[in-house]
Amino acid sequence: MSGVSATIKGGSRPRQVLAIGLGLMVFFILLALGTWQVQRLYWKEGLLQTIEQRTHSAPVALADVEREFASTGDVDYTPVTVTGTFLHSGERHFYATWEEDAGFNVYTPLALEDGRFVLINRGFVPYDLKNAAKRLQGQVAGKVTITGLARNPLPGKPSMMLPDNDVPKNIFFWKDRDVMAASAGLPASAKLVPFFIDADKTPNPGGLPVGGVTIIDLPNSHLQYAMTWYGLAAALAGVLILRLRRPAKEERTLPMPLTGQG
Repeated sequence: MSGVSATIKGGSRPRQVLAIGLGLMVFFILLALGTWQVQRLYWKEGLLQTIEQRTHSAPVALADVEREFASTGDVDYTPVTVTGTFLHSGERHFYATWEEDAGFNVYTPLALEDGRFVLINRGFVPYDLKNAAKRLQGQVAGKVTITGLARNPLPGKPSMMLPDNDVPKNIFFWKDRDVMAASAGLPASAKLVPFFIDADKTPNPGGLPVGGVTIIDLPNSHLQYAMTWYGLAAALAGVLILRLRRPAKEERTLPMPLTGQG
């Protein structure tokens, strides 16, 4: 009786091909994410440069900013000076934090001499001082001149993660300019300047609202994010290369009995 050996090839090759294919797909996704962060880095650096240039320029008249907005649609952080009378009864409250304290930024319509209105972010008040009756000193009467930074209106809700604005309670979680103006009790025929103005830190009577709350030191972590994604891509590439260079699984040899006469 004698026997021969039969060779059975390993069945792991399809799984190996699938694993490498999935690995390559993930690799290219990681590269794309890293590249996207590099693009965001250039965008953020450009934005920070623009903010730096604009915030250090001299304030200009409202009419000049309006012409720029009509031409480009972008007047963010442009210093501007405007004169008018506050309509304190129409102040709108935007939920915000300032120096680790929760509260609201107070947006108040300013009536201009030409009959139009512009929403002024007068600054921050603590949560328990949302009611203007508790800070009457700051409700200045008569004609005032405000210097601050023009801010572009938002095209829509910035994120689905934000709560919806609670208009009946006068609590806004995102700056919906049109709704803020419509709920402020302005005359039916009122026309609105198409952007906001954030007042500077000039003190208000009684110290409230606290002006100068515009955030201009924007975080810029896109380089770190890019290096993280590229680093993960490099690590995955190393794993794939080792996998490709690994010798094929050794063939398995099994004895197969054969009958015969001897």
